[in-house]
Amino acid sequence: MLVVGTLLAALLIGLALVAVRGKPAPGAGLTADFNLANVPYAGREDAPVNVVVIEDFKCPVCKTFEETIAPELTSKYVQTGKAKLYTVVWPFLAEARRLPTDDSRLAAQAARCVYDHGGNEAFGSFKSILFRAQGDEGTVWATKTRLRELAGNVEGLDTSKFATCLNSDATAAYVDAEKKVVEDARVDHTPTVFVNGREVINARGQSSYLLADVSKAIEDASN
Repeated sequence: MLVVGTLLAALLIGLALVAVRGKPAPGAGLTADFNLANVPYAGREDAPVNVVVIEDFKCPVCKTFEETIAPELTSKYVQTGKAKLYTVVWPFLAEARRLPTDDSRLAAQAARCVYDHGGNEAFGSFKSILFRAQGDEGTVWATKTRLRELAGNVEGLDTSKFATCLNSDATAAYVDAEKKVVEDARVDHTPTVFVNGREVINARGQSSYLLADVSKAIEDASN
């Protein structure tokens, strides 16, 4: 029993060391090489800086980011051609809250369908609609019925194709694959912002930030 206990303790210590080694040093931030070929974005195609925002449509902090920081970034960097603003959806909140229906995943599927059938502009419109319609993160609000209603507000979107896409196994598989990519990058919260593959960390070495932190990262990447 003593030998078995010693071996188990050694195994747990080893796993803990692996977990620690898998994380960046405090204040260092993550690095990630995302494949952005099929990811929706706002901005000019030839913009030199890539800003990637990891979000869950059920995340209230993401809603705040979209209402406060994103418009300033759009005005200062996206509309001037200095940066592209990508949205990578990581549907984790409903699962984390153990909700009976994974509406984080359903919302992500809906957004993917809008992008597939309407492109970047339609996706941007739908993203804004979803965040405005956001309910409490502890409740199931992004049902298929509600998502179809919201998608009906996207100008020019074929709602029949959208509904078919929303129920597609291929759409669900794409969302699951994107989720794995984010988790493989060791992202553990939303929103998380990467500028040219580097996580934005504020002056205090934390992953919560203000407009100034993201702006500085973009300016640094531009030089």
